[in-house]
Amino acid sequence: MARTPHASLLVLSLALVACSGTEEASGESSSGTDSPPPATAEAHDDTDGSPRAPEPPAGKQVALFAGGCFWCMEGPFEALDGVESVLSGYTDGDTEHPTYEEVSSGRTGHSEAIRVLYDPSVVTYEQLLETFWVNVDPTDRGGQFCDRGNQYRTGIYPVDAEQRAAAEASKAATAERLGQPIVTPITDATAFWVAEDYHQDFYRTHESHYRRYRTGCGRDARLRALWGTAH
Repeated sequence: MARTPHASLLVLSLALVACSGTEEASGESSSGTDSPPPATAEAHDDTDGSPRAPEPPAGKQVALFAGGCFWCMEGPFEALDGVESVLSGYTDGDTEHPTYEEVSSGRTGHSEAIRVLYDPSVVTYEQLLETFWVNVDPTDRGGQFCDRGNQYRTGIYPVDAEQRAAAEASKAATAERLGQPIVTPITDATAFWVAEDYHQDFYRTHESHYRRYRTGCGRDARLRALWGTAH
């Protein structure tokens, strides 16, 4: 059935503000873009669902965060010295090897999340927490920015008691800084499932689509209102 002009505009509008997309959906391909960092090598195209992230190598640590659309959370962490890779994926849910379609339906209980692999001799977990806070709205219970639903919740997932203590202290300091209640939960880490290849480093491989989405979603405007600048 042919689309009316109004229907076509609606489809375009949704494409610009939804945290979803493939090369086909965005009208772009990854050819001619900057080569992605090593994080993408850990992911693969798994038609049976997302693979579980590997254990960190000796001397390295991982940090898990949820901040709404995972596309928007990779870049700020990849810019930090000492961060070796950032993977988009799914955590804190009830289903093993979830797919994007399953998670985005809201029925699996997962959050869209990132896994930060870092060298603790170069960057501290406390520094990662600071980067996390200024890239989210931790006062919003219903999602993040234009992405609504439990799958877009914020979350901190400590992997051990030391990370939990640091996260609790950082959350208290952030509440005092904002002068508002912080609704971001701190939940012990569970399995992290690596998202499909096309989600990895989406901000690099589909830059135009990403920028349209980020602006249309109102993310930067809200971050400026909360923190004084968009990070």
